Amino acid sequence: MKKIFTLSILTIGLVMFFTGCVKNREYADESYWLTKERGEIVLSDPYCQYFVVETNNGYSILRSYNGYKPYEGSTVYGNFSNYGTRDFYDRSNGVVYTSEVIEYWLTYYDAQNAINYYCY
Repeated sequence: MKKIFTLSILTIGLVMFFTGCVKNREYADESYWLTKERGEIVLSDPYCQYFVVETNNGYSILRSYNGYKPYEGSTVYGNFSNYGTRDFYDRSNGVVYTSEVIEYWLTYYDAQNAINYYCY
């Protein structure tokens, strides 16, 4: 009986410990993010999950993953020059969010065509 009681208490303690470990996405270390590529949101439609970021290398098309999309005019930081899903930092609102880079290094004309293809 003591073994069952001891094992059940140990199991409950471990479950509580591991479920309490959550990545804190509310705090953003700005010194880390400011070393990344800088961009500005130039198109963000509330009815479309895609948005356009203007960087020094051209325009990038990103797809929102967790429902958060920055507003037009927001300053964002991250790696916009490679395909894939990663975290980005919206400095205007102080939020770290996850998005997928669909297209990058586009011209203005190509970015307009791409966003029309993905959204409309």
